This record gives sequence, structure tokens and C-alpha cells, in this order.
Amino acid sequence: MLSGKVRVALRILLVIVLLFGFAVGGVYVGYNYVISQDKRFNSLKTNIDSGKYNIKSDTEGAVTIVIKSGDSTSDIADKLYDEGLITNKFLFSIISKLNGFDGAYVAGTHYLLRGFSYDELMYFLTLEPEAVKVTIPEGSTYYEIKKILHDAGLNFDDEEFDRCMNSPNLFTDYEFVSQIEIKEGRDFILSGYLYPDTYYFDVNASPESIIRRFLNNTQSKLYDEYYVRAKRLGYSMDEIITLASVIQMETGKPADMMLISAVFHNRLDSDDEDMRFLGSSATINYLVEINGGKASILHTDAELNIDSPYNTYTHQGLPPGPICMPGLDAISAALYPEPGCNYMYFCATGIDGGTAFATTLSQHEDNIEKYSENWTRSDETEPADTEPTETEGGLEIIPDT
Repeated sequence: MLSGKVRVALRILLVIVLLFGFAVGGVYVGYNYVISQDKRFNSLKTNIDSGKYNIKSDTEGAVTIVIKSGDSTSDIADKLYDEGLITNKFLFSIISKLNGFDGAYVAGTHYLLRGFSYDELMYFLTLEPEAVKVTIPEGSTYYEIKKILHDAGLNFDDEEFDRCMNSPNLFTDYEFVSQIEIKEGRDFILSGYLYPDTYYFDVNASPESIIRRFLNNTQSKLYDEYYVRAKRLGYSMDEIITLASVIQMETGKPADMMLISAVFHNRLDSDDEDMRFLGSSATINYLVEINGGKASILHTDAELNIDSPYNTYTHQGLPPGPICMPGLDAISAALYPEPGCNYMYFCATGIDGGTAFATTLSQHEDNIEKYSENWTRSDETEPADTEPTETEGGLEIIPDT
């Protein structure tokens, strides 16, 4: 009969053998699971490439999972569990580690199907989410951009977007943002900096991430030499962007942009205070449109006297901020106006978007008389019967048509 000590020793040995057996078995199972990973996921990739799993938001039975930047595997498991896609969050986390997917899940909107295996769920969550293509035309206003984004399917909250646009402190890592001087009456502080271009956005992208995508592009367009040039001209980069936005709305022709820029620079630098009114019809149209009206070539007296610092007929110098998103041609024109140009006035010809320039008021009035028959308000079908209203400074600038 075995003594008590021997029995205890045998029990300990049995436990050790069992533990060793479990460990070896676990390693064997884990090893086989891992070495079969390439085969399993290559097969899954083949099925995806063949179109078998072309899942979109309107696919029958599709479940939307939104991964936010910074979400952990545990956070993702919670979302999958809440949607009924998995039954065991702990098991999902373990298999995720075995598959090497921890930290590999891609932020964005993913569409999954019920009945997916854990492997399938994980693989789909590591793929780039389908993004929508959005093109922002040069000269777009902030209001127009929000509509373009919504029309493309983006689901951001407008109020949150507005708050981000008025929170430059969120984006001070961009040099041009940190240099913005917030002037009284400025509408949206970051207006002017959502660079017009073609983008791809996740439909559930946050306003801050959307704005950052725009600002990253803007940063790549504002070369170091631009800052040097702006300083040499006596302007901040924000003032250059503001001027560029007005130029952008005056014409779509790069050659004319440089001449219009020269007119504005000549006026801003003039010793005659009356000449420091830019008198830009583009700024009037900006005010008309944000008040629900339509942009026009000609303006009523009421429009020309809208009480706003953006009204360059009644306020000297630049408006308090950009009126649209200027493109690179307009920004370049603001920085490099036509050299040696002494024009002080310009007006639209009403023909193919042309512009007529003048050095003296008399020449400018002759141009108005010559081309005014081509001008109509947006709600008119025949040329206007009335002469354009002139300001005290004697400038009537009509935008590009």
C-alpha cells in the first residue's frame, strides 16, 4: 500500500503530465491554426476579388460597423457583439491575437453580414472601407461644400462641422492656421482653407477628420516661398488667402487673375483713401447668397449697402476673411500680381468671361458704357435698363460672367 507521500507525489506528477499534455496540445492546435492562416485568408481574398462579397450599405442584410480612430480590439468586439455578429467577445479577442489583427483594424465604415465567421469578420475589418468620391470646385463657399459633402452621402452633423470650422485651436499644428488673425465679423474662421480638389471620404467621417483632410491638402499647396513672398508684400498668409478668394470669384481666367490682383494691390496701396475700397461685386454676391439670394452681375442699391464688413463698397481694405475656397491660380495671383500694371479699375465685358481694365475713372466709365448692355441680373432675361450704381470711390467692378 502506497504511503501518503507517494500518493501526493503521484498526483503532482499526474497534474504535471496533464498540464504538459494540454500545453503540447495547445501549441499543436495553435501551430496548425496559424500555418493554415494564409490558406484561409487567401481563399477569402479570392472570393472577395471575384465579387462574391461585394457588400454595400444597401446590400440585403448588411450590418454597418463604424470603427473610430483609436478603437481597441475590445471596443470593436463590443460593437460586433451589440450587433449580434459574434456571441463571445473574449473568443473574438483571442482569435484576433492569433490572427495577428490586433492594431490592424481600419477606421471607417464597414459593411458585414450576419453568419460571417470570426475570420471573415476580422478580415473585412482590416480592409480599406469604401469611400465616396467628392469633387470641390474652385470658388466654392463653405455652405456649398457642406451641401456637396451631404449630397455625396456623408453623414456628419452640420452644427459640429460649424463648431470645428470656428475652432482653429484644434488645428494649430498647421502653420497657416496658427497665423490666422480673427477679425471682428468673420464668418467661419477656417473658410478659405478647404482646398478645392477631388477627395475620397468615409461616409461617417467626423467633421474634424474631414477638415483635416482638406487642411493637409492646403498645407501641401502653400509652399515656403509663399510665406516669404507674403511677408515681403506686407501681408499675412491669411490676408493673401482672403485676397485670393475675391480674385477667384471675379474671374476664372488665370491671366485676368494677375491683372485683377494688380488692381486690388494698387488700390490697397493707394495714398488716396477713396481708392482703398475694393468695390468687389464678388463680396456683394457672397452676402446676397448667404442671405438666401442669387448671385448677379448687377446689384441693387440695397445690395450695395448691405451692412457687413464683407461689403467692400462700404468698408475699406480686405474683408475680414475669405469668401470662398480659392485655387492655386488665384493664390499665386494674389502673391504675384501683374508686374508694372497701373490699372485701377476693371469690369466684365459680358463676353466669354472677359474683363476690361482701365487706368482712369474716365476710361472705366467708357468701358461700362461699352459693355453694360451685356450685363443682366440673374433673374432677368433681357439686358438691364438701368446703369450700374457707382460708389463714392467711383469704382463699379462687375464679376466674371
